Amino acid sequence: MDSSEQRRKRKRIFRPSSPTATIVYFFSVRSFVLCFSFFIFLFLLSYQIPFSSSVFRPVLVVSRLSLLSSSSDFLSTSQSFQDFGSSSLLHLQIEGRVLFPDHVLLLVNKNDLFSKNTNFECVYGRNSTGDDVGVVKEKSFSVDVYGESEFGVLVRCPLPPVNYSAVVNLRKFSGNGLWKESNQTVNSWENVAYAATLDGNTVVVFVKGLNLRPDRESDSSQFSCYFGLGNFEKEGRFALRTKAITAAQEVVRCELPLSIRKNPEKARGIRITIGMLPHIHAKAHEHVLLPSVAKITELKSEGRGNVENGKYDLCVCTMVWNQGSALREWITYHSWLGVERWFIYDNNSDDNIKDVIEELETENYNVTRHVWPWIKTQEAGFSHCALRAKKECNWVSFMDVDEYFYFPYSTPGHQSLRSTGYAGQDSLRSLVANVSSSSPGIAEIRTTCHSFGPSGLNSAPSQGITVGYTCRLKSPERHKSIIRPDALDTTLLNVVHHFHLRKGFRYMNLPQSTAVINHYKYQVWDVFRAKFFRRVATYVVDWQNNQNEGSRDRAPGLGTEAIEPPNWPLQFCEVWDTGLRDFVLSNFADLSTGLLPWEKSSF
Repeated sequence: MDSSEQRRKRKRIFRPSSPTATIVYFFSVRSFVLCFSFFIFLFLLSYQIPFSSSVFRPVLVVSRLSLLSSSSDFLSTSQSFQDFGSSSLLHLQIEGRVLFPDHVLLLVNKNDLFSKNTNFECVYGRNSTGDDVGVVKEKSFSVDVYGESEFGVLVRCPLPPVNYSAVVNLRKFSGNGLWKESNQTVNSWENVAYAATLDGNTVVVFVKGLNLRPDRESDSSQFSCYFGLGNFEKEGRFALRTKAITAAQEVVRCELPLSIRKNPEKARGIRITIGMLPHIHAKAHEHVLLPSVAKITELKSEGRGNVENGKYDLCVCTMVWNQGSALREWITYHSWLGVERWFIYDNNSDDNIKDVIEELETENYNVTRHVWPWIKTQEAGFSHCALRAKKECNWVSFMDVDEYFYFPYSTPGHQSLRSTGYAGQDSLRSLVANVSSSSPGIAEIRTTCHSFGPSGLNSAPSQGITVGYTCRLKSPERHKSIIRPDALDTTLLNVVHHFHLRKGFRYMNLPQSTAVINHYKYQVWDVFRAKFFRRVATYVVDWQNNQNEGSRDRAPGLGTEAIEPPNWPLQFCEVWDTGLRDFVLSNFADLSTGLLPWEKSSF
């Protein structure tokens, strides 16, 4: 009885005491259910359709067979955003974006569906908060696979039209035609960590914005490396920090964190940046972090396989912009002298250089092209190449495609001197091998350069620059180096022409009677004026700027505009020197046709 009485009391407690109370009770429960259902609906809706502002930002759109527009319609009129909803697009995520003076670089995460034949279009939104919202489309300048990088793909887009934003939203086109909002950061090329690679238990970071002095090591205590672990792309936070070991120019080296030092492969793909103290008395927690698009990579061999002792005797590294026409002669000639491996750092070329390298590779020249989109970074690029070559090469020559090694006693007229100085096939490789065996303390071979002029020509020589240009300045200018990458200072410090070596190693100057470099620096005007576009070295002022006009990097007497000076074909001509021309015609010309190998290719 007691238990049944208690149950009746509990029922009376929860039972409405009047009709009015019944109505209130009913609507309270119903309101709760409706509100709960409404919030669930909003959650599901937001998962499918992200709410964003009415200001449209540039978006990278990927299409096959010109899904968004025809190839002739690079710049379309304003369209509604929903027009893109029905296109069957690939799932891509923009991992980083960098604004350059003449383009916007997009670093894109490659998926399994990507191919080098994929067509990309860059889509821009108005830089306005008004109601007149629209987008325009332009064809991308280029699409490249980015080596070992976790990004995978680089897309170079034109600068945005007037009144359109340069910001590139991180949006992914999903299967139902909806865009997913993401970060909207655009970094300046002058202030960003742009590359990073493993080197033993350390990481080497390449960064612009430190403004360190050239050709000297800086105080590394002012810098630290910050590592972004976990869900960095969404949270944007760096979890670990290690102190810098060295800092010089645009290169900072740090130890790996203890948590990943035992297994450095775990570091691959981690976002990294550099923190710098704002002033000398600042504390560690006051570090200012630079923007970063750099993810840690591990440089891998891409050659055709190493020789018997594990490394090539002689390799070459260079950085180029639109030098496809000069590459074949340069590689053919130096391969004959014994160069076994080629690293071509391509600095935003838009000529046929990719096709030329692919052809050379099919002809068993061991050439690889490495995309290096960072402008005015030649010193840092050479440091990067030195790290890459260390695993493959005993010696590496750092030189330009208009520079040719020449052994003076190489022509038939020097028969009596051939026993002491004749340059036969593989002679350059033999030279560095002899240095390695006889003088193990030497880690850099410096060779003097002679600068050649237009030699009376008004158009590019059809037989190549080694045959066409035969008049030079009397006195040599500067030198170029062949180095041992395993003997470089940990700073990787260089001034293009030579590197700093570790203690215990030294350099040697190669006598001019043994070898020189013919530098075809002042070619016909149509070729030479390309130097006005941009100088690749970090600390060399572009020629359009009226700074350091007396620098030896500039052509004497030229101003800041690419205007051909009077009597250009006869300038820089003090000594007629046909030695290398005679050597090339004697050793490379076809006996039946007289054609040189690079002429045959052009025909």
